[in-house]
Order: sequence, then C-alpha cells, then structure tokens
Amino acid sequence: MSSSFPRRALLKGAALGGLATTGALSGCSSGPPPGTATWSMWSSSPEENRVWADFGRYVERRMHIRSASTLTPSDGYPTKLDLQLVSGTAGMVTALNGWLIPTYASRGAHRPLDDLIAADPDFDLDDFYPAIRSISSFADHTYAIGFDVAPTVLYYNRTLLERNGVDPPSPTEPMSWDTFRDLAIELSKPKDQYGFTCAPTIDDLVSWIYCAGGDVLDGDRDTSPLDAPEALQAIHYVVDLFVKDRVTPPIDNLVAQNASGASLANFLQGNVAFMQNGPWQVLNVRKAPFTWDIVPFPAGPAGSTPRVSGSGFAIPSGVKDDDLDLAWRLLKTLTSTGALNIYARAGRNNPARVSAASAFEPPPANLGIVQRILKGEVAGGHPFNVTTNWNRVRLLLGQDLPRAFLGQVSAREAIDGVMPRLNALMRQHRDAVRQAT
Repeated sequence: MSSSFPRRALLKGAALGGLATTGALSGCSSGPPPGTATWSMWSSSPEENRVWADFGRYVERRMHIRSASTLTPSDGYPTKLDLQLVSGTAGMVTALNGWLIPTYASRGAHRPLDDLIAADPDFDLDDFYPAIRSISSFADHTYAIGFDVAPTVLYYNRTLLERNGVDPPSPTEPMSWDTFRDLAIELSKPKDQYGFTCAPTIDDLVSWIYCAGGDVLDGDRDTSPLDAPEALQAIHYVVDLFVKDRVTPPIDNLVAQNASGASLANFLQGNVAFMQNGPWQVLNVRKAPFTWDIVPFPAGPAGSTPRVSGSGFAIPSGVKDDDLDLAWRLLKTLTSTGALNIYARAGRNNPARVSAASAFEPPPANLGIVQRILKGEVAGGHPFNVTTNWNRVRLLLGQDLPRAFLGQVSAREAIDGVMPRLNALMRQHRDAVRQAT
C-alpha cells in the first residue's frame, strides 16, 4: 500500500515542524505484499517491544491476515514517520503522540475519521475517556482513536524514603509545593542522593505551569502567556530546585538530559527520591531494584492539575480504496478492548478505553489513582494544550530554557529572551489553524 502525501505539504510541514527531510524525497514504495496489516509505533525498550509483538499476534488472530509493524525509538519517531509519509512507505495505520496530532491534521497528512466512525454502527466512541477524545481531535474532527491516556504523576522510591525515616506521601491528597520542596531538600545528601528528577524541558515544565494557573498558549490570542506571572512562578520554582536547592542530579550533558528517558535513568539508579513522569513508565520502572509507588502530582496555587497526555492510532491521507477499509478494520483492532487489555496488563500505560481500564493492575499499589484522577475523584488534570508547530516550540524552548537550569541566566532572563520568537511561532500556529478550518 502507499500512504504518501504531497511533497510540497511535507516540505511545508517540515518547515513548520523543524523535521528533517534530507535524502528522503526520492524514496520509493516497497514493503510487505498487499493485504498485509502494516502499522508503526515508537518503542524504546525490550519490554515495550514485547508488548507490540503481542499486539501483532493479536491482530493476526483477530483479522486472519499478516501483521507487519515498524518500531522506532520514541525520540526519532516523528522524523522517521515524516520521511515514511513522503516516500510512501508509512504503514496504513500510524501511532501518533497527542502532541503530534494537530501538526499532522493541519498539514493534511492524516485523514479525519468522522465518516468511518459514522458508517460503522459497531464502533463505540463513547467507550473512550473524554480526555483522549479531545486530544485526538483537531478543528472539531476526530483524527485518531486513542490507545492510552493518563495524567503526569509523581513516582517515589519507597526504599529510599524508609531508609531516611520519611513516611510515604498520601495517595489521595497531593503534597503542596512547599511540602514537596522541603521533602526534596531533606532527602538530598551531599554524597550522590537527590530529592527529585525531571527533564529541563517544556514538556515537563508545563505540568508545573498548569498547577500555577498558567499556560504556554492562549487559544484566543497570537501571543504566548509564558511570561505571565503564573507561568513565571512555576518556572522559578522548578529552576530553583535545580540551581538554588540543588536537589536534582547535576546536569553534565544537556543533550542527554533533554532526552525523554534521562529522568527515568536517574530514578532507576536508586538514589533519587521523586521522579516526575507518566504511568507510561510503569512498564520500565517495574525492573527497578527497589520498592516504589506513585502519588498525585504536587499541588500548586491552582491545585494538582498536571498535563493529561494521550496517544492514538491514525490513518494517513494517502490510504485509499480497499486499503482504507483494511486500515479502518486494523485501527479498530489495535484500539479494541482486547488489544488494550494486553497493553494494560503489561503496565505499558493506562488504556484509553473505559472498558479496558480494570486491566491496568498493580504493582505499584497506588496505580488505581490514574483512573481516579481521570474520573475527577482524586486531584485533577489539565489538557496538554499544544500548537500545530509544537515541535518547533519544543526546539526553541529546548535551546534557551536549559541555560536557566544551568544557572547561567535567571528564569526571567531566559523567558524574556525567548518571547519574541515564541510569539512568532504562536502567530504561525494561528495562521495554520485558520487555513485548516
């Protein structure tokens, strides 16, 4: 099958998204024979590879056809997908992280699914959490069907806390920022023991910003509120944990520290008390040589309202005719209750379907708070608001903000320096939304 989309659209998208294209535009379609269920996914560990292998076997059992998946490490997935789309080698179904959905939807790289949903009376969209339905939509159209959705939570090393005579935090009452800071300082020791770890990136900072009542973008304006008092309060708080309080592992390599798995690697070493991350890391943390659990994200001035993230499967716009029918059946199979039960039992993340939620079982003991947060019974969450050029926003902030985490400039200086270019990206985003609607 071919799922290519116009080269001009790719070049425009690459310019907006900051994605590499060199050497790819002469690619040709090749791959499995017609009738094969082809799909792509990111996967960064042997444990994740096993989950997707189980998905492939499930697809073959349910659909009675061959399944062929392409697995790529998460940090390189967007670039590889972009190149596959333009060269016609993308799968007929592709996984999309929620922050990528507006990007690909606005560029026309993936098709809306509303007509397929409306024509399929057996498909129950109401079985999916409202948060993932919102994340999977752009301009009032559904572009993906979710397979996971979850709020950011706080992991803690129970063994380390017990060794230092500290009681575990409440699984239902979020710590205040003051309490969390005091604990992080108390648990930091001069000899290689740290109170906290997170990545010095906007994707981690945004949860603190939401908890302070701030945001990165304002849907009604062409400018970013990242320099508003609420956002600055959050950025100052986190930067102080790194620079003033020194409760985090030292940053000796900014490139590695910005990578998605850096804070996980710090936590798994066993000498860090708290880690900010999502339940999508439960699968990887289960191999830790110490006892651990999760609790709600610390509550700031606006409460415990960290980002709620999710991912889904989508169909590239180039999938047509008979391939489109097969792609829709494949997408439904990959997001069915049976497939998500596999996903949840492995601890890969909280499934996007309510009917599969019970399969996301302990350990850790507090894993149930993820569903309770999504239901509004414990703490809360904030939709992860992103732009159609979020990758460029991430790159921009990834170039300038880390200087504050190194103590080279103040948080205020770093934000002031980035605002003109950030506001230019916000205007580009608004233009892209206007053109797409």
